[in-house]
Amino acid sequence: MKNNVVQRRAALGLGGKALLAGVVWALALTAQADSVDLLAQFMKQARSGRADFTQVVTSPTRAGQVARAKTSSGRFEFQRPGKFRFDYRKPFVQTLVADGQTLWLHDVDLNQVTARPQSQALGATPAALLTAGTDLQALKADFQFTPEPSQDGLQWVRATPVQRDGPIRSVMVGLRASAAGPELAVLDVQDSLGQRSLLTFMGFEVNPVLASSTFVFKAPAGVDVIRP
Repeated sequence: MKNNVVQRRAALGLGGKALLAGVVWALALTAQADSVDLLAQFMKQARSGRADFTQVVTSPTRAGQVARAKTSSGRFEFQRPGKFRFDYRKPFVQTLVADGQTLWLHDVDLNQVTARPQSQALGATPAALLTAGTDLQALKADFQFTPEPSQDGLQWVRATPVQRDGPIRSVMVGLRASAAGPELAVLDVQDSLGQRSLLTFMGFEVNPVLASSTFVFKAPAGVDVIRP
């Protein structure tokens, strides 16, 4: 009789553990699914944004080589649809502006401006992911979105370009939930050559009022303007 009781308790214990494991697994799946919902919410609610950023670019290594990383920092602003501005302040001053029609790159040290049609220059890029569409559905023609496990207090979504022969292999989007709505925290970009670009955003502001002049670029006098 005693053995039967012990066996039943053991069976109940195993069943309880299995149930707990099932609950944890279900919660994990829900959290992952919610990360895509959070990205959709960010796309819908964040009509504009502003943050400081740090960018670390790591080149692929070869046998016997040490990975090389280059760090830069600056200010990022965007307004949907299709307008953004990166002001790089360290270690070199550069300005990257998309005004909805043209993508401008001003390299101060080179005294040079490069201007490209925005529709040709962006495509399935992280910048397009951030600013081009007004909702997640609009981006599904260019990206596949897959939920990833939560980590470091962030919810993660992997965006993979539909066209696999482009310059971007994948983009990991890290989002933080806040009282003001979802905030963009991290973009982790892997390109087709094996280079990694990690952008971390600090002090993200959701829907700030941005002056229209923010996304207007005029080449300084005496600067060479190149239109490839």
